[in-house]
Amino acid sequence: MIRVYGTLGPACGKQGILTEMLCAGMTGVRLNLSHIMLKDAASDLYALRAAEAASGMQSELLIDLQGPEVRIGALPKPLELASGSTVKMGEDIPVSQTVLDALRPGQKVLLDDGKLLLEMTTATEAAVIRGGTLLSRKSLAIEGVDLHLPALTAEDRINLSQAAEYGVTAVMQPFVRDAEDLITLRHALDAAGGAHIRIMAKIENRSGIEHLPELLDHCDEIIIARGDLGNAVTLLQLPSVQKDVAAVCGDAGKPFLVVTQLLASMEHAPIPTRAEVSDIFNAVLDGADSLMLTGETAVGDYPVESIRWLRNAADAAEQYRNEKTR
Repeated sequence: MIRVYGTLGPACGKQGILTEMLCAGMTGVRLNLSHIMLKDAASDLYALRAAEAASGMQSELLIDLQGPEVRIGALPKPLELASGSTVKMGEDIPVSQTVLDALRPGQKVLLDDGKLLLEMTTATEAAVIRGGTLLSRKSLAIEGVDLHLPALTAEDRINLSQAAEYGVTAVMQPFVRDAEDLITLRHALDAAGGAHIRIMAKIENRSGIEHLPELLDHCDEIIIARGDLGNAVTLLQLPSVQKDVAAVCGDAGKPFLVVTQLLASMEHAPIPTRAEVSDIFNAVLDGADSLMLTGETAVGDYPVESIRWLRNAADAAEQYRNEKTR
């Protein structure tokens, strides 16, 4: 059976809702630690365990680390970026000195998984090409630039030291670049009593794509993370990259998960689009072992319905695949 994951967040962090999600077919949850520490999610995790008891079902707990992902700092309030306006990096948008040192005129800067786009006009000023509302701690990527950050942050190491205590079953390592990133994670987990905890490698940059074959022996599952991966390659290239990664995993017998915008419309609608159902169907036909929702369950209006549709679409695709291979 295809594993179906939701993401914990304010929209679903209550026992009753999580119980319904488990009964609708959810097999596990993702906890995004880009903004919080593991210990700070104790109330959500208590609600999850209570939901397990109420439903009589066990679920997996996946933690998604910060890793070498670049994010902006804290904003005093949401920042409205109007297309055609100008912003100053380091002042209007708080960024680290590492980012400031890497900025050059003419570079494209993608914010919040590429939803917003800037173009540097000087070393510190940028024109807003694609505007919108920017919130604190959202992702930042400089097109064509690798900042060579450590695989694990100090916060990651603290969270890993507590992973076994909190019942974590798998760790999602972001922006995997090569096997060394995964070896570093494995050593940190083993040292913290987490030898039993699975490693899931997120493919979301060009280095991860290029080093994919060497990653397979150092992780339990590959994640095709289409959000940031869609920043590393063009939107038109993304489907072929997904197909290629799926094929490599299939040939090697390595499980893989597909995530990002599987049911994006269901953040605000009770039913999915036809395109979304087709996307899920095709991911399963390509061999996906797992599917994951993010904003749909974390902040969406219909977390239970989103899980139910994902489960039903995945089951329909799996049934079709099994019938065709008899």
